[in-house]
This record gives sequence, C-alpha cells and structure tokens, in this order.
Amino acid sequence: MVNLDSVASEYFPGGNTAIENNLILNWYPNRIIARFGHVASLLELGLGHGYTTPLFNQVCDRLVVVEGSQSVIDYFVKNHPDFSGELVFDYFETFDTSERFDVIVMGFILEHVDDPGILLDRYKKFLKPEGRLYVSVPNAKSLNRRLGLELGKLDDIYSLNENDLALGHKRQFCRDTLKQLLVSHGYRVTHEEGIYLKPLPLNVLQTLPDFEANLQAMLRVGVEFPDLCVGLLMEAALQ
Repeated sequence: MVNLDSVASEYFPGGNTAIENNLILNWYPNRIIARFGHVASLLELGLGHGYTTPLFNQVCDRLVVVEGSQSVIDYFVKNHPDFSGELVFDYFETFDTSERFDVIVMGFILEHVDDPGILLDRYKKFLKPEGRLYVSVPNAKSLNRRLGLELGKLDDIYSLNENDLALGHKRQFCRDTLKQLLVSHGYRVTHEEGIYLKPLPLNVLQTLPDFEANLQAMLRVGVEFPDLCVGLLMEAALQ
C-alpha cells in the first residue's frame, strides 16, 4: 500500500485545487445530510481536507473516521480540538470493527484505492441492513474534461492528469462505471446526482463578474446533470 503521508501535502491549505476543494467539500456533505437528517451512527472513510468530518459530526450520535495518514490526523486534531468523534489510524482495506453503522460515507475515496471492489465488499458487513452507503468520485466525463479531450489536452477521457497524480488518484469513473461497480458488488443505487457543473477552467471563471455567485449557481444547477458534473454522488443500499 502507498504511504499516504507522501500525498498528504495536497490535503493541506494552499494546495493547487484549494478553491474548488473548499467549494465541493462544503457542498456534497450537506447534500448527503439532507438525505438522512440525523442518525445514530456514521462511518466516514478519510479525513481528506478536513471539511466534511465536522459537518457529519453534527448530525450523528457517534462518528467514526478511518484515516491512513497520521500527518493528516495530526493536522485535523490540531485544528479541531473539540472534535467529539473517534479517529482511527488504519488503512481502509484493513480496518475492522464489530459495529454496524446507519450511514457509511466514501467521499472521493474509490479513485484512490488499489481495488474499489474489495473495499465495497468489505464494508457491506459494517452497514446495517437498512443503512445507506454514500459514494462520491470525480467524473471522467465532466463537461470540462470533455472540452479538454476535444482540444487535445487529454488523450483519453479516462486519462489521469497531473493533478490526479499529485492527489494519488489511480483511476477515473463515469456515471455508468460507478453504478456498475456498486451493483456488481451487492448494492442497489437509490439516488444519484451531480456535484458542480463546471463549464470553463477555474482561471477563466475567476475573470467573470460575481465569481462566487456563479460558483454557487453551478453547484445548484449541477445536481440534475450528473453526466456533465465534476463529481458524482450516489446513495446505495444493500441488495
């Protein structure tokens, strides 16, 4: 397994994608929360940039977060001294527990791991029979990537670019391949939506009047157009 501390710097402030990370990672957790409201228990895979965990901590009685980078854990604890959940230093592939959770969140995780199917199989046993799994991933067929392919900036729609490699991404998903993966590993998709409909590169969007208002509009509009959005969000239940 990869030493996750080797890519941890991209998850601290000032990373190349900080503006859009802030935007997306404050958006999609609230979309998930709107689906379930408040639950007794929630398991989240990964602290990442640290945006999502405090949001989930407010809407469950017990939050467990599995994180494979000690430096990311240390940074999060330093900046969230009042965090009341449980942080577990472990790889997703080796984490084990006798608990069963109402909600499991795999937020921008499956593009990083060696074998997403093994992970999906493993975490079925941690989900209550009526529980829900929430998966979000980058979308290979987003509008901005489709334009990049047409302009010759990508040689294939599923190619990994420099930013993907810096973030430790190992693959690209589209709406069809993500749904097929979930179904083939014992889940049924109960809801899906898009995250952030981005028509132009960020440096171009920043030149437009009302930049922040445009970003929020692109988040709201994108919900109904997952095939074209930067990210995909799916809710799944056990078959």
